[in-house]
Amino acid sequence: MAIEKMEMGEVGTSLMSLETKPPPARPPNKFERLFQPCLAELVGTTFFVFIGCVSVIENVESAGRLQPALVHGLAIAVMVACMAEISGSHFNPPFTLAIYLCGGMELNMVAPYLVSQLVGGVLGAAMAKVMTSRENFSKASGAAFALLQTDSDIGAAVFGEVAMTCLVTMVVLLGAVNTTTRSPMVPFMVGCTVIINILAGGDVSGTCLNPARAFGPAIVHNYWVYHWVYWVGPITGGLIAAVLVRLLLGDRKIRLILK
Repeated sequence: MAIEKMEMGEVGTSLMSLETKPPPARPPNKFERLFQPCLAELVGTTFFVFIGCVSVIENVESAGRLQPALVHGLAIAVMVACMAEISGSHFNPPFTLAIYLCGGMELNMVAPYLVSQLVGGVLGAAMAKVMTSRENFSKASGAAFALLQTDSDIGAAVFGEVAMTCLVTMVVLLGAVNTTTRSPMVPFMVGCTVIINILAGGDVSGTCLNPARAFGPAIVHNYWVYHWVYWVGPITGGLIAAVLVRLLLGDRKIRLILK
């Protein structure tokens, strides 16, 4: 009798195990591996640039830098949280380059990501032009970075873009790529870093941090004065962040020296 009970118990346990066993994971298909991430980068960058440009064009003067700072920071936090499992939520060429250099993505996806981000920047700026009044759009130079007017401003602006992009890129690398410091709070962390950067450096360089954010409005409004600053500064800052993580701050899997 005891043997029969044990056998029945074993059968019941095995049946429960069969019932609760999760189905085997299906490997991602070609669309999910190649095309869907690029579409996510395109859509995410489009809406980030769109919302950011509108916040600048329609900025209430009394709000100062606070309005665009909050809008850019919250927009990027939301988009990162939504798209992270599809593309990694880069939406920024320096992020893509730094993540690749730290082993977070394959080389064959780097160029498609960069193209998707730049096209998204143009689409987002065009959407902002459609939504806003002609007067406000023209007054704000289409949300292009028009703060720099003389050569004397260039040194501080380039340094600011390098330093602030380095900071936000380190947050991305340590919060999303580096295993020992990876955090589910990374969307919030990135959004907060964007906010504090804009509040701190908005009057120095405009706090671009993202060539796609600069490129879209420059195309739509045809404004190219000192535009190179918003490529050289952010890309240099992103590369410095990647070097710091690769050489000093990363875990043993990422770090190249002192393992």
